[in-house]
Amino acid sequence: MSADTTTATRTDEQTTRGATLVTGASSGIGYELAKQFAAGGDDLVLVARREERLEALASDLRGTHGVDATVVPMDLTGATAVDDLLARVDEAGIHVDTLVNNAGFSVYGFYGETDPGTERSMLDLNVVALTELTKRVVPRMVERGAGRILNVSSTIAVYPSPGGAVYGATKAYVLSYSLALAEELRPHGITVTALCPSVTDTEIFEHGGMGESGLTSQPMATAEAVARAGYEALRAGDAIEVPTPRAKLLWHLTRLLPKSRAAKLSADFWEG
Repeated sequence: MSADTTTATRTDEQTTRGATLVTGASSGIGYELAKQFAAGGDDLVLVARREERLEALASDLRGTHGVDATVVPMDLTGATAVDDLLARVDEAGIHVDTLVNNAGFSVYGFYGETDPGTERSMLDLNVVALTELTKRVVPRMVERGAGRILNVSSTIAVYPSPGGAVYGATKAYVLSYSLALAEELRPHGITVTALCPSVTDTEIFEHGGMGESGLTSQPMATAEAVARAGYEALRAGDAIEVPTPRAKLLWHLTRLLPKSRAAKLSADFWEG
């Protein structure tokens, strides 16, 4: 990088304002995380497909906490979505101090019958968009010598998940990726936290056949409790947060079992 380019980049950073970018902010854990960050005084960039919900949330956060909230309605599964999102962020004069990768969805059902197109979209959102967005944001954090990243994984990341095979694999990716980055980026002043909740009461059960799984009969954590735990873990710089006692029990139990046994228990868990 030339001296002129370095100077220009630093000038650009000085003339922008920092904010927390939350994907999947229109409902569930993402919605509650946005409220946590706003209560802490952070300006926000709210990203999701449903513009009306984002606008309502942004209005509430501005009025309640006096923060600025920029709305970016977008489907992150598009081929140019990350480029388009960051272009909007740059145009608004914002740099990302904290990145919250929350957007995602699940697919439930017998693998021989689940829709491959839906699973491809799930991979694009849960894995590809998360990775590409992080990849684009990290270099600027490294240059500033500071930054925070919160990736929403799941307790399902530590055991095989018959009935949710591809979904579980995406969350295992997020956990492994997050822990590797946490170690790699720590010397650069950047913390990475993987939030790993168990079954949580969100709209995820309205999509991908999840409403037909036995998970709906399980005790559920509230999205507010999960978000609060994730926010506090991020602020503390913790690499992993497993919220709620039930989630912690499931986390430790399945890690101790042989993987074949954990897979059988997981199948029973998903079937109810």
